[in-house]
Amino acid sequence: MSDVIALIFDFDDTLAPDSTSGFLADIGVDVGDFWSHQVDPLLSQHDWDPVPAYLYRMIELSRSGGYGLITQERLAQWGGRLPLHDGVESLFGRLRALVKAQHPQVQIEFYLISSGIGDVVRHTPIAGEFTDIWASEFIYDEQGGIQFPRRVVSFTDKTRYLFHIQKGIVGAASRNKPFEVNKKVAEDKLRVPFDQMIFVGDGYTDIPCFSLIRRSGGVAFGVWDPKHREKRSRAWGFIQEGRVSNLNQARYGEDAELYQWLEEAVESLAGRISLKARIYGG
Repeated sequence: MSDVIALIFDFDDTLAPDSTSGFLADIGVDVGDFWSHQVDPLLSQHDWDPVPAYLYRMIELSRSGGYGLITQERLAQWGGRLPLHDGVESLFGRLRALVKAQHPQVQIEFYLISSGIGDVVRHTPIAGEFTDIWASEFIYDEQGGIQFPRRVVSFTDKTRYLFHIQKGIVGAASRNKPFEVNKKVAEDKLRVPFDQMIFVGDGYTDIPCFSLIRRSGGVAFGVWDPKHREKRSRAWGFIQEGRVSNLNQARYGEDAELYQWLEEAVESLAGRISLKARIYGG
């Protein structure tokens, strides 16, 4: 029987403003033009998937010479200084302290599954809080510039990593084993059942995770960035379609409604795990 709760986050617009748009603006790119006139035509006219489309256009920008090479170092430096939403940096410690005080036999772990760029999110101040991080990745050419995507995380790709968490295929030991996640694991051997997971996300790429988690008895929270009210209607659609349990502004301070709902969800799951342990242990 598992005694682990997994709290899983998307990144862009969930824990921070869109990190890719922020990076592009930081190097001098017209962000509106990039998405509207470079990326969107690939989707509407050439049937591209949104994530490889933006990665491809970034590679073109890097090679154009107009903004300098987009290197691993530049991406990492941006990750170190990009802004985070209110309360994010202390969120993890607060929830760990809550579980330790009320249900010390229960363990809470944090994971990040993002369609954003791994070399950005792995260098944020909160990267060390996560047991594992999965995101889209580049390889780099001899000059150090981005050359080609080596991992694309989009839509149902995100659910693959929920199965990694479920089966305990996480951390350094899981690397370079792309087929390990397909191995069958007995129900009583699962490290984190889906009904002990909480998923927090904001966008269309999160819909498969919302659906899988909710259908399996877990908790799914939809969020929207209060600085971009136009994204609220998209998030509201998740409520109307029954994809999420709740919808809140992406604020994580102690008094924020979202944080209080996260506390309730964590306390409820921890209590249920403790009760099972008493029943089956006694």
